[in-house]
Amino acid sequence: QVQLVESGGDLVQPGGSLRLSCAASGFTFSNYAMGWYRQAPGKQRELVGTIDRGGSTNYADSVKGRFTISRDNAKNMVYLHMNSLKPEDTAVYYCSRRAGLLANVYWGQGTQVTVSS
Repeated sequence: QVQLVESGGDLVQPGGSLRLSCAASGFTFSNYAMGWYRQAPGKQRELVGTIDRGGSTNYADSVKGRFTISRDNAKNMVYLHMNSLKPEDTAVYYCSRRAGLLANVYWGQGTQVTVSS
């Protein structure tokens, strides 16, 4: 019953901004750290950043200073705010429930972000 639904992906121009949302259900959201991953064509899925149960965040060097992850436990939502977007940010972005065991990790279906002029 765990479900993660990403939304907000779009075509944006370089330098633009976008906010992605992830709606979580089917588990006690506040008990889990959450993460955002992305996968560009022909590349491995990479970690964008994480947010722990208390709201502390970590980011990949490639996005640090430009992206911000936040969460609203009351709404079971996690967000990815993206600023100063670059063409290399083009990817499918996935929300994930992080866990100590791989079997307990869940993924959404992803949302496409395309940065192009």
